[in-house]
Amino acid sequence: MTKSGNDLVAEAKARIKEIDAANAIMERQKPGTFFLDVREANEWNLGHVPGAIHVPRGQLEGKIEGVLDRDKNIVVYCAGGSRSALAADTLQQMGYQHVTSLKGGFRGWAEGGGEIED
Repeated sequence: MTKSGNDLVAEAKARIKEIDAANAIMERQKPGTFFLDVREANEWNLGHVPGAIHVPRGQLEGKIEGVLDRDKNIVVYCAGGSRSALAADTLQQMGYQHVTSLKGGFRGWAEGGGEIED
């Protein structure tokens, strides 16, 4: 069976937890919560969640183990929520236990009143 990109995203979203911007803003206040930005460098440079860790989606599998331990609480985000869903699904497959994807991505974060760092 052939699957589209949208099919893969929908399947990933069925396997992961998503968090909306309001809850992500509250989650950011908790010690030990890390925000992982999986957008490309040009997107990151336009603004990001303060204190976020940047690992582009295409480099995730090869770099994440050197950046975040598997027991950390991680909120993954991209621009709109699709790449972060795929990334969260991948992280779970790699043994990361406390992973959520930011519903609506960075756009949702900004529209929800989240802080932005240049």
